Amino acid sequence: MSAFGCEEDKVSFTGEKVTDIDGNVYYAVPIGNQVWMGEDLKVTKYNDGTPIPNITDMSAWQYSTSGACCWYNNQKEWGTLYNWNAINSGILSPAGWHVATDADWATLIDYLGGENIAGGKMKEAGSIHWPSPNTGATNESRFAALPGGFRRGDGTFSSFGGGVYWWSSTEFDAANSWTRYIYWDKSVIYSGHYDKLDGHSVRCVKDN
Repeated sequence: MSAFGCEEDKVSFTGEKVTDIDGNVYYAVPIGNQVWMGEDLKVTKYNDGTPIPNITDMSAWQYSTSGACCWYNNQKEWGTLYNWNAINSGILSPAGWHVATDADWATLIDYLGGENIAGGKMKEAGSIHWPSPNTGATNESRFAALPGGFRRGDGTFSSFGGGVYWWSSTEFDAANSWTRYIYWDKSVIYSGHYDKLDGHSVRCVKDN
């Protein structure tokens, strides 16, 4: 089922859309002065056509030194999970878009009223995909966040159905990068720095 519930919901707030190199179509979501993709990125190739290795093996994921992608428990659900080397390639997003920076996330969160309530405004409402009580979820931003979980640097998976973690393209240090994440039982969107070996979801922002 679509994050938007139905095709009509997707197009009710914007006619703009973007297609990635795999042919996946994303609807644009204006939020304040920004335009975000309305779903997590799904692409399996860089925008120059080069395939992103889909690594299913735990050990291979842990010791990968280049860009990689996967799906939670190696089963396609919503968005694709990427390690940070894929983010740092600079060619992950469709032309005219970019992986959200930490500053992009800060702008979004400020517009939605601050980190204590912004997460609720970004989560898909109801309990079709998020477990009850799905605290604070209104999706009034039309961001339609889904609980896609993440992959740890050791290759194991965590938090599917309960949370979502998004990379930013902004480094914290040589081993970590800034991440934003939300949970089923909080309206907060959190900020933290995570190991670049992790596999997180990605949201893209339209270039100015």
